[in-house]
Parts: sequence; structure tokens; C-alpha cells
Amino acid sequence: MEESGNAYKARYVAERLSPDFGFYLRASRQLAKVNSAWQKIEIFENPLFGRVMRIDGCFMTSERDEFFYHEPMVHLPAISHGAPRHALIVGGGDGGAAEELLKYPGVQRLVLAELDGEVIRMAREWLPTIHRGAFDDPRLELLLGDALPFIESSVERFDQIILDLTDPFGPATDLYTVEFYRACQKLLNPGGVISLHIGSPIHLQIPMARIAASLREVFAIVRPYLQYVPLYGTLWCMAMASDTTDPLLLSSEEVNARLDKQGLQDLQLYNGATHHALLAQPNFVREILQRPVKLIHRGEILEGINDPESLPGVTVIPD
Repeated sequence: MEESGNAYKARYVAERLSPDFGFYLRASRQLAKVNSAWQKIEIFENPLFGRVMRIDGCFMTSERDEFFYHEPMVHLPAISHGAPRHALIVGGGDGGAAEELLKYPGVQRLVLAELDGEVIRMAREWLPTIHRGAFDDPRLELLLGDALPFIESSVERFDQIILDLTDPFGPATDLYTVEFYRACQKLLNPGGVISLHIGSPIHLQIPMARIAASLREVFAIVRPYLQYVPLYGTLWCMAMASDTTDPLLLSSEEVNARLDKQGLQDLQLYNGATHHALLAQPNFVREILQRPVKLIHRGEILEGINDPESLPGVTVIPD
């Protein structure tokens, strides 16, 4: 691992979301960097976001904006379910989703299946304000390695599954397929819920529509929901799926009552009002989700998803 201290020279790092769109952050001090067997992981400081984790050129999470992503991903499905006791997170090596889910006193067991142990090690050391000790909670079981064999062969059952995954290119594409969603469905208890991110309606419209259609092929209820995530530089879409649990059936008052019952009064984003705001769909998003698209099956390449390494470099042209 390479580390550097206060002498680190300020730089600006860009994430290229597409050939036509991207944004930058100031990396005022690099704290750590490692090339694992799977990917390049970097921790740096930013004056606005605090400590930031960057993987393979993509901004993943930061100290000060992680709640924009983790709270909707975890709490909208958890509150819709009502009382999750057994849960599974696939990915989520920064510990943010686990920390949110372990706030529920009724959670008895949480399996965190993360491919790359280096992500967890880096998060443990450098992102304590995100995981807040979740990795040491006795209810948490770490499962390192490829989660796909576990999901396809497991006899365990879960009330909630959270797919906190990298974007669907390369090997990760197999975790966005009809076949994978069917395998997840088999692990859910009656009333069980699953959540995941499905892309952006700004620059990932076709992949987003195809992922949503693949979910609808498997689950009776699929509810996409929207959230702006500052670190991702754009509007982001998540989805909750279930065979019987529908988040639209909950009133704002019932959401708040369930939050109070769980002792969740300190959330920064999610409440009864934002529950329904998240689920509200602008007309252009409805149009995207209604497009006739191909389902995603194992072994396919998902067009429209860009590997950041394949995109052209960024050149600053002075005035």
C-alpha cells in the first residue's frame, strides 16, 4: 500500500460517466492507495465531502454524503417490510449499508458478502464515520469472495436483500440478470424485499430500463425510486422489488410510526414524507421505464455501460 501525508500535492480527479459527461473532485490529500487482486482502491480527502473512497476511477462513497445513498437503499425497503430479522448485503464493503441496517433492533443476523477483502480493510481503517463499527457487530457475518455461488446454493432465507453492487460491466453484469434475480427471489422469506441501484435516468437510460424490465420479469412488485447523490454527480435510480410487499401502500404517517417503533429518529434523509417523494416518478422517467427493451440474461454484455478505463482522458483547456 502506498501512503502519503501532508506533503501530498493537491490534485483534481475526474470521473468520466460517459464520453460526454463527467465531473471532478479536488483530492486535497491522498491517505491510502492499494491495488488489490480485483481493483484499484484509493482513499483521499476532499474539503467538501471529507474522506472519499474511489475504486477503479469511480467515486464510491464519502463521509459527508453517504446518507444520500445508504438511507434510501436500506430504509425504504426495511420500513416497507416492517421488521427485518435476517438480511443479506451483496457488496457494500464500505460498511455504510450494514451500519444503517444494524440500527434495527430486531435484526438478528446480517450476512455481508463482499468480493474484495481489501475494500473492507480500507474502510475499517479510513472510513470509521461511515461504518461506525458495523464490522465488529456480533450480528454481522462477513463472507469474502464471489457471492454468486453462495446465493445459488444457499438454503438460508432472508427478509431483506440489499444489492450494493458496482456498475454492471465486466463480471458484475451477471449480478444484474434475470437468472440472478430468480436466485435471490428463492432466498426471500414471505414478504421479503430486495433493493438495488439500477442506474441513472440522465446518462444510463437504456441500461436502467433493461434492469427494471429484468426485475419485473421475476418479481410481482417492482418500485423504482429516485435520489440525487452528490458524489455520483447526477440523479440516481434505485428499485425495491418483492412478491407481496408494496412501499406505495404505506402512508407517510405509517412510515413515521414504524420509524419511531424502530427507534430511528436520527436519520438525515429518510422519513414519511421523503418515502413518497422518492417513489414519485417524473414523466420522463416513466417514459424510460416503459420502453420496450431486452431482458438481461447471463453471459450478455449490457450496452451503454462504460468501463471508466475505456473512456477518453480529460484534458483541461485554458481560456
